Amino acid sequence: MDTAAQWAEDGDALDAFPAALSGVKIGYARVSTKGQLLDRQMTALEAAGCARIFADKKSGKNAERPELWTALDYARTGDTIVVPSLDRLGRSIQDLIAIVGGLRKRGIGFTSLHESLDTTTPGGRLVFHVFAALAEFIRELIVQGTNEGLAEARARGQKLGRPKSLTEEQIAHALTLFAEPENTVASIARLLGVSRGTLYAHVPGLAAGRASLLKIDTPKEITA
Repeated sequence: MDTAAQWAEDGDALDAFPAALSGVKIGYARVSTKGQLLDRQMTALEAAGCARIFADKKSGKNAERPELWTALDYARTGDTIVVPSLDRLGRSIQDLIAIVGGLRKRGIGFTSLHESLDTTTPGGRLVFHVFAALAEFIRELIVQGTNEGLAEARARGQKLGRPKSLTEEQIAHALTLFAEPENTVASIARLLGVSRGTLYAHVPGLAAGRASLLKIDTPKEITA
């Protein structure tokens, strides 16, 4: 299901949510560097009437936003999540839509002070519906462009896929090293600058053990 369809799957995308504002406003603030201060964001959220405010001091690219998840978990049907601006909440349009879409399903409103977006109003809901459609349109363009590029590369006879992490010479070197009992898989991997998983994936028979690689011949029994 695409992003726009997900946004509208629970009825009319422009339906009010929450249907009744019976709860409280919950603020969320975030700064991305140690040098930034939360003071201005906190002041704006307090002025907006937030009864409780959660704050993270994390980068927007950092998936670990514990206070955001606490705020979302704390909110109940009829409440409204309030942020100083959209970039304080989401790392991308898709991330923003996913979070607000989750709030919508739970009957929780969303307000962004800087952009004057309020999902409890028809105008705010319309903007988010357009955001969802735009995000899906961009995703389809990227997929289409990628597929066209791959088709052109194949037509030129270009080999696709990830290059091997080890050359044939390195593989032969690894086999030679492994023939010595004192050399472990870990030490060989460090020497070649790859992980043990890469070594196992590129060196045939390595996982079967040292004996299979050495192909030890047992002496034939002498019979009278």
